[in-house]
This record gives sequence, C-alpha cells and structure tokens, in this order.
Amino acid sequence: MTERVIKPLGRGFLFLDSHPAGCARLVRDAAAKVDRRAPERRTALVIGSSSGYGLAATIAGLARYGIDGIGVSFEKAPTARRTATAGWYRTAETAVLAAEFGREFHFVNADAFADTTKTEVLDLIAERWGGIDHLIYSVAAPRRVDPRTGETYQSALKAIGAPHTTKSLAFEDGRPVLQEVGIDVATEDEIAQTVKVMGGEDWARWVTALEERRLLLPGFNTVALTYIGSELTGPIYRQGSIGAAKADLEQTARTLGKDGVRAMTSVNGAAVTQASSAIPGIGLYVSLLHKVLGDSLQTPIQQSVALWDQLTGEAPFDLDGEGRIRLDRWELADDVQAAVRAQWEAATRDNIADVADAGWFLSEVRRLYGFDVPGVDYEAPTEVDVEWPGARGA
Repeated sequence: MTERVIKPLGRGFLFLDSHPAGCARLVRDAAAKVDRRAPERRTALVIGSSSGYGLAATIAGLARYGIDGIGVSFEKAPTARRTATAGWYRTAETAVLAAEFGREFHFVNADAFADTTKTEVLDLIAERWGGIDHLIYSVAAPRRVDPRTGETYQSALKAIGAPHTTKSLAFEDGRPVLQEVGIDVATEDEIAQTVKVMGGEDWARWVTALEERRLLLPGFNTVALTYIGSELTGPIYRQGSIGAAKADLEQTARTLGKDGVRAMTSVNGAAVTQASSAIPGIGLYVSLLHKVLGDSLQTPIQQSVALWDQLTGEAPFDLDGEGRIRLDRWELADDVQAAVRAQWEAATRDNIADVADAGWFLSEVRRLYGFDVPGVDYEAPTEVDVEWPGARGA
C-alpha cells in the first residue's frame, strides 16, 4: 500500500502524474448521468476503452444497457517514482462499476495493434460468450508497429498541399496566451504513415479476425469513432494528414459493410481529450465552442448514450449522405459555427481571457488526469498502487 499526496506537475497540457481518486470520481460522475434501460443480453468489444470517447462508450454501454464484454487499452502501471497513467485508474474504477451492475466485463491491457492481443481477446470472447454483438473502435495512437511486417509507422500532425498558420491556445503560469502556430506540409510518406497508424487497417483486421473465428453474432454491427469538425480547424485536421487517415477509416467502413456486417463511422462532436489537446488550434476552438454553447455543449457521455441507442435499435440511425452516424450536428449548426467564427476572428493576445472560455478548457485538461474534480480532497494522501482488474493486466 502506497499513499501519497499527488500534485498536478507537468509541462503544457501533459502531467507527470495522475490522481487515482480523481480518475475514479470522473468515472462515477459520468455513469451517474446515464439513464438506465432494462439490460438485455448484449456483448461488446471496445478497442480503446480507457480514455476519451472509448471510455465514454464503455461507461455508457455498461450504465445504460448493462453490456457484457471486453475493453482493450494500453496503460502504464504505477512505479516507485510515478503514478499509473490516468487510463489505468479509470479502467480500475470502470471494472468496479461493471461488477456493481452485475455485468461480466473484462479489461485487457495490451497493444491493440498486435496479433497476440487479438488472439487473447478472441479466445476470451469464444470462451465466455461465443460471439459479440458490437465492436466499437476508438484508437488514438502516435505510432503503430505492424505485427506482420515489424515496420513502425509514425503519425504526423501536418497540413496537406500548403503550409498553414493557425491561432492556438497555450498557458503561461496558468494564464491563457494566444499564439500563432505554423503547420508544415506533410510529405507523401508522412501522409501514408499517418494513414497506417490512424486509418482503418487495424479496425479491419479486428473485424476479419472475429469473422474468421465465427464470433460475429446475428445483427452484429461495428463503428469506428471519428471527427470532422469546423472549417476553422480544417487545414490541420480534416484537410490535413489526420484527415487523410479519417477518410481511410470511412472507406474501410464501406469495405467492411458486407456479409452480415454493418460497419459505420460515428462522427462525434468536439471534446477535450488527451489526443485532441495536442493538436494546434483545437484547444482554442473548443474553448470558444464552450463559450458559445455553455452547458449545451454535448459531453462524450451524452453522445455515447445516443450512439448506444442507435446501435441497439432503441433509436433509428442518424446517418448523413455518406452513411456516417452523426453525433455532431449540434456543433456544426450554422448559427453555432457563425458565433464561434466571430469569436475566433475577434481573439487577440490582449482579450483572449475574455473571448475564450480558457479557464474551463484548462480545468478540463487537468480533469483528464484526475485533477479539478469536485468532491475530491487533493490535500489528502491517496492510494496509488491500484491493481489492474483481473488477471489479464500487463
């Protein structure tokens, strides 16, 4: 047992430690916001279940529909010097939550890209349930090792076609600072590598592996979570190297959608996540979006409830002309985007604290690591040696 006081020490939007009690409380608070439905026999596999929208989908599925299944993520255990990663603590609490709901939900801590992980997970599915109803794919990784070639691919945050300069939000001693950030042009190789990391190849391998093992139950459906976003962030996101990967994800959905497999991408709305906070311009955009919408900004847990309602047939699919599930219509409404653009254009180094909801954004980033969570005593020692749930932790 190792208890100590944890402080939010770090640089920029990255923190050295995570707060176990704060991470646990976040899971509890999210689940408490979900209206429950009568559980029915549904089994799901969530790839990327420890953070962001993957975590929200896991919590929403457990709390609303009482799903059984498996969550896969790749987190670091506590060491003598550092706490575990925030996702480690969130997963531990999600497992406790699942047990309280009376559900059988396993968590595997391993590289989702590895064939060995797929074998382990599929063996468990075959042993426990004989198949699954749903697969949610939500992986955001900076690099990927292809287990079949041994080659390592690195994703790039770059523009395509021409360099781009964007306004971006930073903080100095807790004060918001508006910066101009230049975005280089991606080479063809960088674009290709980004597609390899963040495109649809690994998602397709998961579905194919399940299909080959005959583990797809009748009515099976699968979604890969994606984002489109605003024209304001388009050059670095949707029209950039990441956007090329997202386009590949959508093409993969069309390829997978056959022989009893319904495959779609789900376009989520903007949110503060560990992946998005690292992208230039996204922090400023989301802080302006919250300034415009306030509490009307839909959280990942709200969007995940809507996603599960559609996956289970409780509600009809809300599809666009490309066959994508749209959970982001609230964000891209014309009046909302016009208001955000006006704030974006008005933002200067002198007025950024007033124009943007920067304080909210910084607090949301800190909450990703378990800090700034209401009801948590940050002066009290907290146990950092929390075990991974079950015997399958790494």
